[in-house]
Amino acid sequence: MSDGTATTTDLDLRLEKHRTELTGYCYRMLGSSFEAEDAVQDTMVRAWRSYEKFEGRSSLRSWLYRIATNVCLDMLTAGNKRARPMDLSESTPLAQAALSPRPDNTWLEPMPDARVLPTPEDPAEAAVAKESVRLAFMAALQQLPAKQRAVLILREVLAWRASEVAELLDTSVASVNSALQRARATLAEREDKAAGAAVSDPLDEEQQKLLERYVKAFEGYDMTALTALLHEDAVMTMPPFDLWLTGHDDITGFMTTLGAACEGSRLIPVQVNGLPGFAQYKPDPEAGGYSPWAVQVLEISDGRLTGFHFFLDTKRWFPLFDLPLHLEAEPDQTEEGV
Repeated sequence: MSDGTATTTDLDLRLEKHRTELTGYCYRMLGSSFEAEDAVQDTMVRAWRSYEKFEGRSSLRSWLYRIATNVCLDMLTAGNKRARPMDLSESTPLAQAALSPRPDNTWLEPMPDARVLPTPEDPAEAAVAKESVRLAFMAALQQLPAKQRAVLILREVLAWRASEVAELLDTSVASVNSALQRARATLAEREDKAAGAAVSDPLDEEQQKLLERYVKAFEGYDMTALTALLHEDAVMTMPPFDLWLTGHDDITGFMTTLGAACEGSRLIPVQVNGLPGFAQYKPDPEAGGYSPWAVQVLEISDGRLTGFHFFLDTKRWFPLFDLPLHLEAEPDQTEEGV
């Protein structure tokens, strides 16, 4: 069936086929899970309404990326750059720790892998896709001007040719190459901060064991065991609070003081930002069982945890990850024969 005579149902199916990759693109552009999904929905509506004007000179995919890029550029005109706590301030010593929230639009947001990462046949392509949604890389992207951001994502992550990007952005190949060079230079300056986590895809045996030990240490609230898993320069963040801590002494010290209510938590694995993570449920003394507390995103390097990031706005994050908003208490394991 030709483009011009596609039925409504056929068009809906053809547009929907591109939703995941477009969400990944908009997420990299915007740094926000919900804004990315809004941008894709806007893209789909615009495409559906103007489909009769689509002349087929480019592929449907390229045309959708053009629309999505324009939607994102419009959303970025306010100049807001989403960030991690360590992008905005120095780390706070434990003795001065205070929980001060900032508005939601300050923060780089987590995203479930399934919503932004299509399943490519090429393992190398899959690895690049995962690396390109990790928090450190996403934070570095946010430092780029909007058009440089688009060029870098299209060229480096999605492997578009310079001529294709020039056509999409209505500019010249020379302009695209210049923007890419400037974007690369900016990222190189931040390389120490944006190196990301050395995580295998899939996780290797050592990393799997590290996560198993982490779950045991966290659920048991064993600070000695947890300290052994943390890199000496490990970082802990807790958006929407701007506080961030560095070093295992301050991290475990926080967990046993201001964070002491997390003792007895349960962790459920999630795939988030191309990294291992967990949904954390805290004991609920009023309702019984466990209530949502955080989506944790873990960064690993050289066999240690180098960062763990607690995203605390559970009313937003847990539905996004299709997670239950309550866990029942586990059966009493102390009964005879259990």
